[in-house]
Amino acid sequence: MESNAIIQKLTQLEKLIIGTNKQIFTVDDVVNYTGFSKSYVYKLVHHNILPYSKPNNRTLFFTKTEIDEWLLQNKSKSISQIEKEAINYTNAVKK
Repeated sequence: MESNAIIQKLTQLEKLIIGTNKQIFTVDDVVNYTGFSKSYVYKLVHHNILPYSKPNNRTLFFTKTEIDEWLLQNKSKSISQIEKEAINYTNAVKK
């Protein structure tokens, strides 16, 4: 049983390594890249939340850069980043 688990993990790692080198993703690539379930990816597509292309009206394609941008949107700043911005703003107003 342990050898099956090891083979599954190796297969998963192989898919992840190959997938991160690609620029164009399929739904399965997005699932492997993000860790989202396939049904969640389809839900995001259905609600036009996740950017995608559908050139042949059948297959969904995603660009890695757009997936990365989408994943990193609504970023929350750390307290130190906010404090630094406040200091910079205060210094700029004083000038």
